[in-house]
Amino acid sequence: MLSSVIFDFDGIIVDTEPLHYRAFQAVLEPLGLGYPWEEYVNRYMGYDDRDAFREAYRVHGRVLAPHELERLITDKAAAFQEIIADGVPPYPGVVELIGNIRGTLPLALCSGALRGDILPILAGLGLSDAFDVMVTADEVAASKPDPASYRLATERLAAAFPDRGVVPATSLAIEDTPAGIASATGAGMAVVAVTNSYPADRLDGALLVIDSLAKVRLETLQHLV
Repeated sequence: MLSSVIFDFDGIIVDTEPLHYRAFQAVLEPLGLGYPWEEYVNRYMGYDDRDAFREAYRVHGRVLAPHELERLITDKAAAFQEIIADGVPPYPGVVELIGNIRGTLPLALCSGALRGDILPILAGLGLSDAFDVMVTADEVAASKPDPASYRLATERLAAAFPDRGVVPATSLAIEDTPAGIASATGAGMAVVAVTNSYPADRLDGALLVIDSLAKVRLETLQHLV
């Protein structure tokens, strides 16, 4: 029986990947490290900010000092906040699905984005209190595809709901990237993948691949695990 549901954020709740791309370029282009959107999709999407900046420097054979990495992350966060100031629309059906699950099953958010990037968008969507647990890039040493974030999410849900039997084997992740699928399955979870960011043939490892959450309800998910 399904014991919990854990949502990714970027590419599942909102289409922020183009916005993150713009924020990265605002920081990287003046340094001669910019790249086209196609490269972002193929190389960087699914990384948290730390690993994305590390990879951009590695690709160009440049050394990135820890203090410089922190400055880049701060600058990118500021650029992102400016970009999202006018609000970000949700993907069709996702707010309704979260509302359908909320209060019935333990519900978490597990994202490679920074908490400061996420909270203003959730507030704008009326989802500030929707999730029982949140795990963000600020809280784990390794980003997706490492399973650490999903392991932490299920551990926190289990602690918050000790009588609900929350374990990875009966928890379901909702993801949109190969890195996210690898992270969740590496933690022992089943995955529903949505083709918001990648075509179905790139989403290997998911239990189910769908093109939208618009018609999905809790009853659909309960039959999967």
